Amino acid sequence: MIPFDKTWPYDIVMGDVYVQSCPFCDHENVLLPLKPKELKLIHEGMKKLLVFPCCHNKITLVDCDGDYLLSDTTLRHH
Repeated sequence: MIPFDKTWPYDIVMGDVYVQSCPFCDHENVLLPLKPKELKLIHEGMKKLLVFPCCHNKITLVDCDGDYLLSDTTLRHH
């Protein structure tokens, strides 16, 4: 089962990958340094270091689907 606390929703808008808010600093509408074609590679097993441009926090992406990025780091705190 996928640990929901290690996921974060994303959107693709006109070929760019965005998150509605940063899980670390709450900055809104963050353009990620990711391309949609990289998401396919991540889903196929490639790991990717993602640095959020707003606050420079880093996570490693280990998987993704059409809606969520899966990280090795806890992103949601209950």
